[in-house]
Formats: sequence, C-alpha cells, structure tokens
Amino acid sequence: MSGPLSHLRVLDLSRIMAGPWCGQILADLGADVIKVERLGAGDDTRRWGPPFLRDRDGNATMEAGYYLSVNRGKRSVELDLKSEEGRAAVRALAAESDILLENFKTGTLDRMGLGYDDLAKVNPRLIYCSVTGFGLTGPQAGDAAYDFMIQGMGGLMSVTGGPDGEPGGGPQKVGVPIIDIMTGMYTAIGALAALANRDQTGKGDHIDLAMLDVSVAMLANQAMNYLVSGQKPVRRGNRHPNIQPQNVYPVADGYIVLAVGNDGQFRKFCEVIGLPALADDPAYATNAARVENLDALDTLLIEALAARTITEWCEAFAAAGVPSGPINTVDRVFEEPQVQHRRMLRDIPHPLSGTVKQVVSPLNFRNAPLSFDKAPPLLGQHTQEVLEALGLGEMQA
Repeated sequence: MSGPLSHLRVLDLSRIMAGPWCGQILADLGADVIKVERLGAGDDTRRWGPPFLRDRDGNATMEAGYYLSVNRGKRSVELDLKSEEGRAAVRALAAESDILLENFKTGTLDRMGLGYDDLAKVNPRLIYCSVTGFGLTGPQAGDAAYDFMIQGMGGLMSVTGGPDGEPGGGPQKVGVPIIDIMTGMYTAIGALAALANRDQTGKGDHIDLAMLDVSVAMLANQAMNYLVSGQKPVRRGNRHPNIQPQNVYPVADGYIVLAVGNDGQFRKFCEVIGLPALADDPAYATNAARVENLDALDTLLIEALAARTITEWCEAFAAAGVPSGPINTVDRVFEEPQVQHRRMLRDIPHPLSGTVKQVVSPLNFRNAPLSFDKAPPLLGQHTQEVLEALGLGEMQA
C-alpha cells in the first residue's frame, strides 16, 4: 500500500455508513483496514439495493451500490462474535492494530469482553473509536439511530427546505446521509489526533463519537445566528441566511447557482448583468443592505438573468471572477472537465465484474501519493489470509 498511513492497521468492526466511511478514509490514506463482518450475513448495506453491481455476464450480484460507496480498500473477514473463537480472533487482531472502529449499541462489546477496557489490556496503544447515535452517556445512550432521524433531531431539517406556506415548502433532509458522512469524518480526525498524542505519551485512547453531537456541531453559522440574535432560524430554500445574492435563479434555459460572497464581487456581478448602478444604490451597496432588501433585489435580478443561458452566464461570470455554476445532475457531474481532470472517478479491478467504478478520495499528496487498486471486498474474501497471518488458520470463525 502507498499513502501516508501505510504503516497503520485499522480493525473495522463497524457497519452501515458512519464507521465504514471513516474506515474508507483511512484505507484511502494507505492503512491496512480489516473489515470484520457477521458470519454468513455481512454488512447490512450489502443488501441495500437495488441497484446492485452486475457481473461480467450482466447478472446482478449481491454487492449493492450503497455498500460499494463506503468500503473501498479494505479486507473482509467473516467472524461470529457470539463464539469464543470469533471473539478470540478480534482480540488477536486488536493486539496488532493501531485503530479500532465500532458502532455497536452501547455496552454490546463490553458484554462480549471486547470493550475498550478489555482490549486496552491486550494493546495499551490502541485507539478505540466508538461511533453511536447518541454517545456512550446520557438518557438516550442505548437508543438506536439512523442518519435521517438525526437530521431531524439535530436541527438540520429545520433549516433545509422551502419556507412554510410556499409550494413545496416544509422540512427536507439532505440528499446524501450527511450526518453519517460527517460523523465518519470527525471519527477519522479524532483517530489521527489520538495517534499524534500517542506518539507523545505512548498511550492509546477511547473516542466517543455521537451522531447527534455531530449534527449539533454542524449547525455552525445557523446555531450562532440564533445564539447571537435569539431569533430562531427558518427554512429559506436556497437563500443564504447571511450573504446575498446567494440563491438559485432562473435563466433562459434552466437555473443557475449564484454565490456572490462580498461587496467587490457584487460590483462585478452588477456590471456583468448590465445593472452597474445597483452597486452604488444604498439599498444594495453592502451585504447587510442586500440581506435586508433581498425581496426587492431578487425581483431585479430575476428579470435581468432571464436574458441569457446557463452557459452564457457561467462563462461571463467566470471571466469577471463572480462565483456561479450550473445545477448538475449526478451524471453530468462526471462529465465536468474539471472533475475529469482531477480523476475523481476511477475504475478499480473487481473479482465479479472485472472492474468497478469508484468516486475516490479528494486528498492529494505530493510525497505520499494515494493508490486506488483495492475494490470493496466480497464477504469474507480475506478471512483465510488474515487468520493464517495470526496463526489462527485452522479455527472455525
């Protein structure tokens, strides 16, 4: 393996999205990530389809797109954690690992003798990451959670979607499991911080990551808007609560995203759309004034922007240094010249289909380049090789 973490081993006991997303980040960075899956069943997401990957003959496999999105670069080992042999294998793996990821319900692994206190005796340098819906403490510590419900509980859906009373208004979830993804990101950050601290102290750590905590942390400017003003944020559709004009606007052949970020950009924007006087109008000259008078400003902008097409506006705004862009469907994302230049989509060898397409890590290192040559594993694909390396090749997992 290449990459800056090629000297590390990660024991991934997690499933679904948040924990596996962290594991995939670490695998992309070069770590040897061993994914432990339930004997005969595997990660739930293997069956979260359609769509399913098709083999060389065009037949659907049991490798769902959801699973394939979050398990690249790992090795899969099937174990029965209800058996003493399975638990012994986990302890043996933990003894040789730097990081452990788990998202079992609170207390489950403790009852199996695989909690942090148990495995820290086997490996005091282990970074043990517990990823749960609500954390290891508190009145809901034992409750199960999924991304959708946490988007609601954590406030994100209260500021996502159209305003009440407008057609299509009401709370909306984000179109990807953003809380799971951000929880995985925070877990990766926490694990790497603990590794840096271990270099100084020689000791591992136990990281407690809760999806609800992450959702609250992600409220960012919306939380501070409330804490500073006492005013509850509301759904504003695509309108930014603090910076204008930032919205989706209709043009001659569809819609365009405008993200004007400061007064200087606004002046350039006004010149491009043929309304230079707006930049000197006291009602619109400053961002604060534009936020205050947005309804009137939008009326002027909608009329002006109707005159040209998406491509014409994007080219004109780009030339002037005004941030704008089209609203690409997912297929068109991969047709973007910049996305293609950055090689965000790769073909990786796969034992069933020949190759499988993967959206790869956005991280680029000059001195420790990443490689993407290991597809999401088949269930139990590496059980024998991993157990034999531990001297457990004859055991019944």
